[in-house]
Amino acid sequence: MITDCPHCRKKLKLSPKIEDSLRLLILGKSIRINCPQCGSAILLDAGMLTPEGPQGTVTSPRPQTTGQQLTPPAPPDLSGLDTSSFEAKGVVEDVPKALILMPESPDFRLVTEAMEAIGYQPSFVHSAEEAMEKMQFATYAAVILHSHYEGDSLENGPFHQFMRAMNMNKRRYIFYMLIGPEFHTLYDLQALACSANLVVNDQNLAQLALILRKAIPQYESMFGAIMQEMNTLGR
Repeated sequence: MITDCPHCRKKLKLSPKIEDSLRLLILGKSIRINCPQCGSAILLDAGMLTPEGPQGTVTSPRPQTTGQQLTPPAPPDLSGLDTSSFEAKGVVEDVPKALILMPESPDFRLVTEAMEAIGYQPSFVHSAEEAMEKMQFATYAAVILHSHYEGDSLENGPFHQFMRAMNMNKRRYIFYMLIGPEFHTLYDLQALACSANLVVNDQNLAQLALILRKAIPQYESMFGAIMQEMNTLGR
């Protein structure tokens, strides 16, 4: 399923994951992606799905029923999340940094300990403004934001908007994790809707190290090759 970037006019190949997300969209809703060629933001809706016909031709979008609502898939089952599924990793020589934006609390300590357990060096800030300033000069492999760090609304938070608007030349190398009571842990569709790589519910933070040992290798397996290729091309 192919469409053109409205900014650079390059051909786009939508991944199966994005196609599935488009099919699940309620009529009138959209999702935001970034063009891998120019990094510009692109809004997609279900009406932009264009199934490929014989010999690669592109057919017209399928008609939609007005008012039809699709039920998204259920969040993943976490019953299999246990220590038997993972092996301990060796010592990391080049320690990656993780920026954590959370209020001081027992949950904050759980997140810090989990990041240290999987080989990250935690870094902390006192405000969203300080975090944005730090990210102008320092390189972070992971960024963790609690949905209530900037108030009750994640969508209106300056730092979350800063992450969403970040140029993909930098953003694609950052594992962005959102934590909060409204999230379903490891629910990829919810993470995609929030422009994040992973979402975790507060109640699962005691298992965060195991969750990250599952999520980060999946992320690297899915995007590692393309990030390496883009880096080779200087993009």
